[in-house]
This record gives sequence, structure tokens and C-alpha cells, in this order.
Amino acid sequence: MPPFKDEHILVIAPGSQTTLAQLGLPESFTPAQLRVSTRMFPAEKKGEWEPLKVRERKITKQKKDVAPEPKDGDTAMSGTDGQTNDADTTTEEEGTYFEEDPTTEEGAVYPIREGRVVDWSCLFALMTHIYNTLSPPFHTPILIITQPAWTAQDHETLTQFFFEKFKTPAFCLVDSALAVCYAYGASTATVVDIGYEKCDITAVNDFLINDSGRGIALAGCGGESMTQRLLELLSSKGFTRDMCEQLKRSGICEILPPGTAMPGEAETEEANINPAAAASAGANAVGLKGRGSVGDAAAALRVGANVGEGGDDAQDGEGEDNEGVLDVATIVASGKTSEFLARKEKEKAEKAEKAAAKKAAQEAANAPKQAKLPNSKRMTATFQFTERRPLEEINQNGKRPLQNGKQNSGEESKHAKGPEPHTSSQTGAPEPVLTSHTQTDGHKDGEATALIRRDVEVGVERFQAATGGMLDQVADAIHRCIHSVPEVGKRGEFWDNLIIVGNGSRVRGCKEALVAKLNSKYLISPSSATIFTSELPSNFTTPVATGANTPQPQSHLSNSHHGPGVNPLLAAAVTASNPGGLAPPGQHQHLAAQLQMQQYQQQQHQHQHQHSGHGQTPTSIKLVKMPEYFPEWKDAGTEEAAFLGAQVAAKVVFVVDQGLSKGFMSRTEYNDLGPQGIHEFCM
Repeated sequence: MPPFKDEHILVIAPGSQTTLAQLGLPESFTPAQLRVSTRMFPAEKKGEWEPLKVRERKITKQKKDVAPEPKDGDTAMSGTDGQTNDADTTTEEEGTYFEEDPTTEEGAVYPIREGRVVDWSCLFALMTHIYNTLSPPFHTPILIITQPAWTAQDHETLTQFFFEKFKTPAFCLVDSALAVCYAYGASTATVVDIGYEKCDITAVNDFLINDSGRGIALAGCGGESMTQRLLELLSSKGFTRDMCEQLKRSGICEILPPGTAMPGEAETEEANINPAAAASAGANAVGLKGRGSVGDAAAALRVGANVGEGGDDAQDGEGEDNEGVLDVATIVASGKTSEFLARKEKEKAEKAEKAAAKKAAQEAANAPKQAKLPNSKRMTATFQFTERRPLEEINQNGKRPLQNGKQNSGEESKHAKGPEPHTSSQTGAPEPVLTSHTQTDGHKDGEATALIRRDVEVGVERFQAATGGMLDQVADAIHRCIHSVPEVGKRGEFWDNLIIVGNGSRVRGCKEALVAKLNSKYLISPSSATIFTSELPSNFTTPVATGANTPQPQSHLSNSHHGPGVNPLLAAAVTASNPGGLAPPGQHQHLAAQLQMQQYQQQQHQHQHQHSGHGQTPTSIKLVKMPEYFPEWKDAGTEEAAFLGAQVAAKVVFVVDQGLSKGFMSRTEYNDLGPQGIHEFCM
């Protein structure tokens, strides 16, 4: 078989909502070049499918029939009124036209639900559409990323379809969990794939999948469950499912770690820290204010003190209401009472202006601090909601007037101000506001539509997308999956190599909240795990369940003292079979050798301090960081790392290995073994 070229390899990753595909492997692996929705629309003919909704439109056209001009020598016929009969006539013709509607999901069929194929005919039509879109050459090997929920029969069905339909020279199936490990370069890891409607949890040991205890298609643990939770919380405020979906995808929706207080709860907690101290402080403030007003009245009647004693500093220190001690007699005797009162009023006005300016400066300084608060500290936040509405409805509402009978879709003026959100008095939900960057796009039943954007304000409900028990369910499944690994000593490595992928994990704070949930439920401190070994002397054997430390009656015929780690049954057998040293020559040496070997193994176990009972509980839980070999994936994120791993696997299997390790199934092998032979080749 001739070697395959990088530019001829086709990689396809089917998903519940989006299917990724790419023809050719670039020098530096990049995200998928083709992204299509995993859906098809029934065509007019039964059993056929279309990638977009096709609508039928009937249009009536008026056709003007022009009478032929009379030739030379011909005389036009005239009626009784003297007019000719060659006048033009108009007829109406009805025509049927078909057009594609790229904006609607009406009648769409999704062939994959919760990771399982529910409509093979639709899936085959989708694969055919992707193949025709990319238009690969004839000598093109194909690699498909499979879902954990797909059965062996599903693998055979896919194999038969691609070999029979596209005549591919080589075909390979790669499990999505293995593909993620290839992308991260981790041979042993726990892969958590949070998808649209489900979550898959797989333990991979040395690039081999541990099928025992694998969490396959956990329902209610995907991104759709978060959307439904938000809809449950916000439906009373006028939110629709589309609004909740866009809220989940926005930056203000965040999953807080367990135990983190909401913004409103934090303020209440601070207010209730010491209510007695707060009441005492309030009483002191009221008392001081009252005492100042009484002191001012007494000071106005006090005689014998110097005028203005203490200066301005003293007055500023005692507050605005305390004006010092006045010598009323001296003021009256001087004859300048009116001037003195005018000066005092002027001073009070200046102080009031200074206080107002100071207060305004403090408010201005505090305003940026409030604006710079993190999202988790804000009571409310705003996101931009985009929806599509008919142009006629928009024009009737007076949002954007018509110009020359057409929708005004000009560019936004540089000096135009953005619209401010309005709030409905009935539902509390923001009213729609059509922005100046409205786009006319698509048709629905011949009706033009436009995109409008408006700001929507949300409270603390944006932090409760995963409060329906989703994190607990995923954490329990991870715990069961790791504890199903037969090698007890390697379970700690699975806890230290946790990989969380899937578009459902794109929600802000999802990965951190899941790790925090695992820490709170299953993590123990290292000191607790080594409490039985750290407190004992190094020369003291840890008690084991062999009965070695149980006191045994010593026979007077045996003068040997065995170590605490020696099996007493073996020692008793040696003594019983050799009373007085009369055993046959070979038997005593054989039993003694077994006794020494067991004692040596017990000593090695004592020095290594290996306690398998503590391997079941993690002492640390860590996330694996994807290598930065491919800079194109930095902006794309790690949620679709399975596609990157599929490119790595395709490079190794089709180009480097070229079938020596049976990484793919060739056309010749398919002809010999049939679809069932794929189980001997798939990775």
C-alpha cells in the first residue's frame, strides 16, 4: 500500500450538537476547519435529507404579451369603433420556487442524543454532506472519533458505511477519551467529558481504557441541564430558554465553588457579625451628636471666656456643629454684633461647601471601585441578548422607520449614542431595544427578519446554574470510576491527572467548582493518611492481618525465635515436622528456605511502608495542563482537545506507523474480515 500524505487525511468528530471535520494535517495542528451542526432536515422525497431547511414559495408574476407588429402589405383588423385589435394583453403566471432558510431549526432532526446514535439514516446523510463539502481525493484515509456510548455493533455499522459508500483505502476509530490523552500527552489520566446532555468519565491506564466502572452518558450532567436550571430560576421574570442559553454562554454566568457565599449573603453575614457592637457604635454616635448640640447652647450663654479660644483647628476637630465658646458680653459691648454674626454665617457656609465637595470627591473615588468589583461580588450584572424578529413587527413598533420602502440598515453614526435598556413594569424583564447595528439576515416564509440586541440585567441567579445536584453526581461518578481501577497503588495517579474537557465545561468556573467539590467530599490530609506509620518507630513492624503479632504458645522443643512478620503456621509446620531434628535431610532445608523468603518479604514491606488500604482515598487532586506545543489552541481553549488528539493519532497511525501496529483497517482487510474485523484494529 502506498504511504498516505498529510494533506489527504480526513478527521471527523461527531457530537450531539456540533460535528468537527478537517481535511489534511497542517504542520502545526490547528482547531477544526469545518464546524457544522449535527442535524439534518427531511427532504421532499422520503428517506432523503437536506442540510438546511428548504421552503417552498409560490410567486405570481404578471406577464405582458406584446402583439406582433403587422408586416409590410398586411392590413390590421379594426373593430366597429375604428380601433385595432393588436393591443397588448397581460396574463398572470404562478411559479413555485424553493429557497434555503439558514436561520431556522424547524423540523430539524438530531441523529445523536446523549451520546447515542438514534437515527442512522440522518447520521449517514450528515457524513455524506461533510464528505462532499470537503471533497477529498480518492486515496483518503478516514479517522472517526467515537463516543463511549457507542456499542460494538455501532462501530461495525460505521465501518461498513465508510468502506461501501466512499471506498476509503483505510479506516480508523479512536475513542474520545484516548484522543484527549493523546492531546495532553498523559498516558494515565481520568478524563471527564461534559457535553450537551451527558457526561462521560473514563479512567485511562497506560493508554488503555478501563471499562470497569466507566461512567457512560450520565444524564442530567451536561450543558443543557444548566440551561434548564437557569430557566427554572428565571422563568418567573420573563426569561425564555434562548435567553437562558445566551446567559449561560456569557461571561457573567459563573459557577462558584462549594461554600462560597453569594453577594447578598456575604453582606448579610458581615452585618450580623457583631450586632451588639454595631448597636453600641450607633448609640455612641447619637449620644455625641446630642451632647454637641447641648454644649453649643450652653456655650452661647457662657461668659468670661476668651472669644474664639482654641482657634480654627479646635473647631474643625470638634465638628461642624460645635462653634467654640463665645464671650457674649464682649461682643455686645464692642457694638459689632451684626458684623460678627455675618462673619460666623459666612464661615458656616464655607464649611458646608467644603464638606459637600469632600463628600462628592469620596463618592467619585468610590464609584470606580464599585465598577471594578469582580463578577462574584456583584448583586446584579448585565449581558447582551440577541434575538431575531420580523422587520414588519420592528417597523410597526417604530423602532427603525422605513426609508424608501426598505429597512434602514446603514452604518451606525459615530456620534449616535447606544440605547439604554428599559424594564417592563409587568414582568420585570427588559424590553427589547433595537440597536443601530441591526442586521437584515434570512427569510422565513418570505418574511425578512433582523437581529436586534438588548441589555438584560440578571441577579444572583446567574451563579446557580449547577445547583441542581449536577456537581455531586459528577463527583460521585469520578470517585466510582477511579476506585474501579484494579491496581490500587496507581489510584493516586488517577486523582493527580484529572482532565476536564467538553463544551459543557466552558461555563465560567465549572472546572474549578468541580475540583473544589471533589476536595470537599473525598480529599484527606496527608497527615491523616500516614498516621499509622509516622507515629511508629522505624524498627517496628506495622500490624498486618496475618496473625503474626498474636501471642502463640511456645513449644519447649523449639528454641528458635522468629520475627514478628513470620507466618506462625509455617513456623509450626517446621517444628512439627522436625521434632528433635529427625526430619529427612531435604525437607528441613526446603521449609527453612520458605521461612527465610517470607521473612525477607515482610522486611521489604516494612521498609517500603506500603499500605494499600490508604490508596483508595486521595491525598491530592490536580488538573493536568495541556502542553503548549500548538499555539493555535491557546485561544480556542482545551474543551475540544479530543480533536487535537485525533490529529496526533492520525499522524502516527496513517503516516508514521503505516499499519505496522494494526492501527487502522485497510480495504484489503475489510474485504477479508468484513465489518466485524474493525474490533481488531480500532484504538
